[in-house]
Amino acid sequence: MPDSPTSIANLAKAAAGAATPSRGNPSWERVQLARHPKRPHSLDYIQRLFSNFQELHGDRFFGDDHAIVAGMAWFNKGSSEKPDDQPVMVIAQQKGRDTKQKLFRNWGMPKPEGYRKAMRLMELADKFSRPIISLVDTMGAYPGMDAEERGQAEAIAYNLREMARLSVPVIAVVIGEGGSGGALGVAVANRVYMLENAWYSVISPESCAAIIYRDATRAPEAAAALKITAPDLLKLGLIDGIIPEPGEGAQTDPDITAESIRATLRQGLAELAPLSARQLKDDRYQKFRAMGACFTEAALAGK
Repeated sequence: MPDSPTSIANLAKAAAGAATPSRGNPSWERVQLARHPKRPHSLDYIQRLFSNFQELHGDRFFGDDHAIVAGMAWFNKGSSEKPDDQPVMVIAQQKGRDTKQKLFRNWGMPKPEGYRKAMRLMELADKFSRPIISLVDTMGAYPGMDAEERGQAEAIAYNLREMARLSVPVIAVVIGEGGSGGALGVAVANRVYMLENAWYSVISPESCAAIIYRDATRAPEAAAALKITAPDLLKLGLIDGIIPEPGEGAQTDPDITAESIRATLRQGLAELAPLSARQLKDDRYQKFRAMGACFTEAALAGK
């Protein structure tokens, strides 16, 4: 599902108008940290966590989407107990650092060909029994007319269905922004983790404010109401763990942040390794089937 049809220009303008973190609003402060211009992106973590990364391109239908970086690699476990590296498939959403890179990466907003490329490589990983590691960092799927013409919604929906059927372990890590179906299209995983200052939501705070309040500058208020931060989502049972960040955010020490991600991935892979293909599918199904089950008799009785 693409983000709100509100134009990207209007969203950027609204974000700029609400760029100053509100005191006493930790949700909005974390959103701002997730968008910090120096925050590490997927390629920064790929360089630190994996070796022999071989990027693969194209969806075999239309073209190559540079907002999705994907390929085979060896995960460096960094453990003295089990020093052997593990072959994996890496699927990552990549933003740009400067204006030229942002244009090249389409601000980290994938188009249909990006999701189809990701699914093609996930199916390749399934064929060769390689675990899949997905790094999520997008404000949402690209909402442009060309993306809609090429079947944006269908591409994401197809990924949701087919990821649920994969026979290999899938681990997703939200490293920055996790916006809507644009993030979920590569995050139907057995384990979903978030960095401490990342956010993950069905809609961005600016788009939510524009729809609910008719005023996109009320994004801080929307961020608090949406419960989009890692502590909120862990409490709701929507993610499996929070990865700590150093100091004032991951940008202050990317190396330490990468080591925290490494430890989490190592643990997640170890937990999933003994499971059979059927168990992995059932685990994934039960995980997402239980989301949003807030109105059970037990839940109501506790109120």
